Amino acid sequence: MKIARSFLTSLSAQVLLALALGLTAGAAAQAWGLPGGHGTADFIAALGQLWLNALRMTIIPLVFSLLVTGIASIADAARTGRLALKAVLLFGVLILGSTIYAVAAAYGLHALWPIDPEGAKLLLAGHPAAPDGIGAAAPFSEFLKTIAPSNPIRAASEDAILGIVVFAVFFGFAAAQLPERLRLPLVTFFEAVGEAMIVIVRWVLMAAPLGVFALSLGVGLTAGASAAGVLLHYVAVISIACIGVGLIFYPLAVIFGRVSLGRFARAAAPAQVVAFSTQSSLASLPVMVERSVDMLGVPRATAGLVLPLAVAVFRVTSPVANLGVAIYCAHLFGIEPSMGQLAAAMLTAMLISIGTVGLPGQVSFFASIAPICIAMGVPLEMLPLLLAVEVIPDIFRTLGNVTADMAVTRIVQGGEVEAGD
Repeated sequence: MKIARSFLTSLSAQVLLALALGLTAGAAAQAWGLPGGHGTADFIAALGQLWLNALRMTIIPLVFSLLVTGIASIADAARTGRLALKAVLLFGVLILGSTIYAVAAAYGLHALWPIDPEGAKLLLAGHPAAPDGIGAAAPFSEFLKTIAPSNPIRAASEDAILGIVVFAVFFGFAAAQLPERLRLPLVTFFEAVGEAMIVIVRWVLMAAPLGVFALSLGVGLTAGASAAGVLLHYVAVISIACIGVGLIFYPLAVIFGRVSLGRFARAAAPAQVVAFSTQSSLASLPVMVERSVDMLGVPRATAGLVLPLAVAVFRVTSPVANLGVAIYCAHLFGIEPSMGQLAAAMLTAMLISIGTVGLPGQVSFFASIAPICIAMGVPLEMLPLLLAVEVIPDIFRTLGNVTADMAVTRIVQGGEVEAGD
């Protein structure tokens, strides 16, 4: 685990460095010329596109497998007892709330602080136009037709991601109802498929510095220094949205958890420090359990059940950040999603948040955001550049998740609080 985390941490630094070098080299080539001219530029662009396609080929099998195993695990957890069922239901309500907040926050932030249009234009120079799909004027009935795929295999081949996600959810719940002798090998099979896809993604990510360098060099050739300004704007917008959803859980803990604001803040602070330094909810789990018991008056049995369950299946900032990225890309490309596309993206974001819990940040970035972009009809070409700066928003994702997990643990305890609390 330490080796994998060290690799991913160093990979983040390498990718960020590759982005900076690519933008700098591209800006220099824009000013003084690129050796080999258009032939060199086309070759570098092809390398970047090859790397992106290698990531894209894992999306459908990875998402389907993760959802099937994630839904099956949630169903198993809900059957373990009343407290676990209560926690799972609360997770569902809060994920729905965070999804609604995500759209409101994304559009609100873009209204207050829009993307620099000239910078966006330069950044997208040379990238493909928005793909054909359900137009902005398409009726909501068109969206309803896409929810249940008449042919899941065809839906997969056509990147009809919402239909695949919905089919995976039904498949996961159906698998959870099977007798144990059938359920275990079926879930194990999809768990193995998901792990195999993750291995492929990790292999592809080993070439991330080269891929990001190739893509960012092309961006630097057209956008120059303007690209850096847009990327910094992106980091700020996504980070602010994640900070906002984390702050919401302070009053929720006070109102529904019946604990004072100062007490909750003091209890959460040590876990937040660990989350900030490790970018891992799992690494923060021991501190969360300790502080929930010692500072929030939660019985150890409750904390020992709810907090591991929260870390395993509940990530409240996932819809916020993932929808934020997709909506940011939509604004970059000048795409106005229809109500149907936005509804599809929201439903996809909620369900995807379940399946991608626990994945490393670089892996989950593509596994969770690419399906949402596909549902919205947004091209994926910007995702590698945004991956390069994801290390900063990921800090605030983890902070929000840890804060939410501790608040939910106190809320689940409900009326069974200690005397004098």
